[in-house]
Amino acid sequence: MNVKTLCIFCASSSRIDSVYMDVATQLADVCLDNHIHVLYGGGAVGLMGAIAKRFIEKNGKITGIIPDFMRDLKWAHEEVTEMIVVEDMRERKKRMIENVDAVVALPGGVGTLEELLEVITLKQLGRFQQPIIIINTNGFYNTLLTFFEEMIEKQFMHDLNRHIWTVIANPTQLMEAIENCRNWDSGLINKGAL
Repeated sequence: MNVKTLCIFCASSSRIDSVYMDVATQLADVCLDNHIHVLYGGGAVGLMGAIAKRFIEKNGKITGIIPDFMRDLKWAHEEVTEMIVVEDMRERKKRMIENVDAVVALPGGVGTLEELLEVITLKQLGRFQQPIIIINTNGFYNTLLTFFEEMIEKQFMHDLNRHIWTVIANPTQLMEAIENCRNWDSGLINKGAL
């Protein structure tokens, strides 16, 4: 798969351990090495800021997408060459995943979790077809992944839904993970595979 554009969901917290910052920078490097245009949430701090900083340093193509109220709060990165200001969070999520070749989730808070769950839901419903990669740094997403397994075990989700997302340990596995993602059958919704 030829990956040209990638959406990254990630934390905006500046209080997190440096290991997560390092992984964000590693992810940026993988994207830069593969000449990938990144869309992200437009923030200046946390993992968002680490990714934007690396792209700016290396003259990579990165686009921030941020709601106007966040820009008004001075949360937007001022040095990103392209910043798209939208009306609200819903429009931000929609714009971030439009026409991308894959979505990647780094660790994050409730905003990142909400973005990740929405894109998983959209894929489950056949409204998004691209790979969804979860970077599980230091087992950050283990509890969520266990919860997904419980949903499947108790038949709140079909076992085929395990193929909606792919989990990797670090960014060096990203390109291979995208390449090896199974094609998602959007017709599964008609077959009761929810």
